[in-house]
Amino acid sequence: MRKFLSLALLSVFFLALPAAFAQSAPARRPMTFDDMMQMKRLGETAVSPDGKWLVYSVTTVDLAKNSRTAELWIQKIEGGEPVKLAMTKPGDGGVQFSSDGKRILFVSDRTGANQIWLVDFDTATGAVSNLKKLTNLDLGIENAQWAPNGKSIVFTMPVYPDCPAIVPDDEGKGAECGYARDEAAADSKVKAQIFTHLLYRHWNHFVGEKRSHLFLVSVENGGVRDLNPNDKFDTPPYSVGGGGGFSISPDSKELAYTENLDAEQSTSTNGDIFTLDLTDAKAKPVKVSTSPGGDWTPAYSPDGKYIAWRSQARNGYESDKFRLVLYDRAKKTITDLLPKFDRWVDEFAWGAKGSYAILLTAGSQGESPVFGLDLDASSGAPSDHLWQLTDLGSYGGLLPTSDGRHVIASRTAVDSAGEVVVIDSSVVGNTLDDTVVAWRKGEQKPEHLATSSFGEVKHITHLNDAFLAQLDQQKMEPFWFTAKDGVKVEGFLIRPPAFDPSKKYPLKFLIHGGPEGDFGDSWSYRWNAELFAANGYVVVMINFRGSTGYGQAFTEGIIGDWGGKPFTDLMTGLDYAEEHYPFIDKTRECALGASYGGYMADWILGHTDRFKCIVTHDGMFNSESAFGSTEELWFNQWEFKGRPWDYVGKPDAENPFRKWSPMLSAKNFKTPTLVVHNQLDYRLDVSEGYQLFTALQLLGVPSKMLYFPDEGHWVLKPQNSQLWWKTVNDWVDQWIGKNSR
Repeated sequence: MRKFLSLALLSVFFLALPAAFAQSAPARRPMTFDDMMQMKRLGETAVSPDGKWLVYSVTTVDLAKNSRTAELWIQKIEGGEPVKLAMTKPGDGGVQFSSDGKRILFVSDRTGANQIWLVDFDTATGAVSNLKKLTNLDLGIENAQWAPNGKSIVFTMPVYPDCPAIVPDDEGKGAECGYARDEAAADSKVKAQIFTHLLYRHWNHFVGEKRSHLFLVSVENGGVRDLNPNDKFDTPPYSVGGGGGFSISPDSKELAYTENLDAEQSTSTNGDIFTLDLTDAKAKPVKVSTSPGGDWTPAYSPDGKYIAWRSQARNGYESDKFRLVLYDRAKKTITDLLPKFDRWVDEFAWGAKGSYAILLTAGSQGESPVFGLDLDASSGAPSDHLWQLTDLGSYGGLLPTSDGRHVIASRTAVDSAGEVVVIDSSVVGNTLDDTVVAWRKGEQKPEHLATSSFGEVKHITHLNDAFLAQLDQQKMEPFWFTAKDGVKVEGFLIRPPAFDPSKKYPLKFLIHGGPEGDFGDSWSYRWNAELFAANGYVVVMINFRGSTGYGQAFTEGIIGDWGGKPFTDLMTGLDYAEEHYPFIDKTRECALGASYGGYMADWILGHTDRFKCIVTHDGMFNSESAFGSTEELWFNQWEFKGRPWDYVGKPDAENPFRKWSPMLSAKNFKTPTLVVHNQLDYRLDVSEGYQLFTALQLLGVPSKMLYFPDEGHWVLKPQNSQLWWKTVNDWVDQWIGKNSR
């Protein structure tokens, strides 16, 4: 009997949907941008230790005010209407239950900078009381996490490393030093900066002199201690997706965290796991990881015997395979738990206390299922099988319940925004063995894996059910084709609303970024495939060479070959779609891409005239100049196998920076092109967009440039997003829409 599936079923999950959802659905209509802005956006979630209560964040958009507001809600998992969590205000977040369920912490800026606040929680009624502000540090607290014993909290905060360390007996000197430095910088009429190292700017901000440190605060008296005093590196390293990158042992005596100590951080993706004795203020960190590559998101087992984390083998390669490893704290040994699992472990969580189960998500063939793995209690050795618990959709935010047989998670699909669900694993009949056979026989999903063989998934929240019921969204259809070199490649197609198979439809050909990313069964507010289809278009997407979810060899097929196999995969996939879907109008097609997809749109511009228009967002146009203007140099060095000066004197055919540079094919540009680029994009500097637009204008190619001075790699502000969608759709309509002929 599988330990992972061995405990009793919670009765709370035998629920009927509210009566409102049982009513007949209204007539469906195409989705609009305004519809998407009205949808409620699920954020962070927390489950009470007894498994009875769910607290979650919901963000609403006010397009007129150009704002997004997050609020905390609470509801019983067994049913009942959600209500706003009392004593919280709009903008509060970081919610967590204490291990005994009797207190809740959250982070709020209601008095200025972010502070940690506590409330008492009644586990019977869900009522909260006794609001208390625990911290008083106006430096920007984030990522607060309870210690299991409830006596302290660990959090992150940026500080000046050369200021005195913030400790309980420093009489406020460390904090006052930081306040004075911040105030002086704000008041100074000189805004110049002096750089002495690379990675002086990152993603969408200039790094400055501050560094993130970990802190410990006493719940009893509010005393705060810097756990990384005078450290000149970020702890944990900056992550675009956020998150703390640390874990506290079950006995609350030790902390595990990630830090990168490499001298040149702009070329390093390394991150090591360190442990720190929290009982000794003079203790020094101890490095426990051994991989040259990145080690991330440590998590202690419920009994404290082990620490698991995600690990990469190679430094400098941000898209190396993310493995799941286990550190035995007594033996000081590290074991790869899934050596034969040829997928990335995207996230994981330990199962309930008393069990040796690990839950994880991994992208595979356009889906992101939940898997379950049993470990031997004495040795930590994994079982023979990795159980696949879910099928369709993309899952995340794993929160195992106390019964050990369920996991609460967030779920999205291409036609459904995020909702909280509970997964019952009692009927699971699929193992990794079932699916890996199919992966080895051409990467096609095995038909014998029926939906009934997966764990039952039930919705806890219904944030957008009634709204989505009004919309005509077509299902995403997967298809497979054979690339020119014989490799099996997957694509996806979405038909327009009110689809009529007797008609011909124009086509939007979407190209994903990364390049080590993918298209699949997940919702997006930026590049929403359903919204692209909504105004009368067929949408086709190809997971070309370099995409994730098809094995590491497939992912690495793009390295040093940016305009090679990925380009032929895309064109071959489009050929297949045109041949097998006769409703596609081959004379009216437009290619659209962002990030690497923007690069590929630029490459297409110089290598085929099959498209009637192109949209390129934040793409790389000049590979050599992009190397010198990006901040994460590890990316370009790995993808182009070196630095531009390494190829001096060699022919262009042997120089990836020139061989795959869209700029050098500018003489072939003919296709009408919309260029989109953002000032605060430091991954692909805005100069790449300027250069492309300059070339198009000088060549007399019909072109337009949309420039955002206040956005980074993504367009996030509501009214900016509105302008983006209108400009992009208007451009496509102009060249291939109903009135384009």
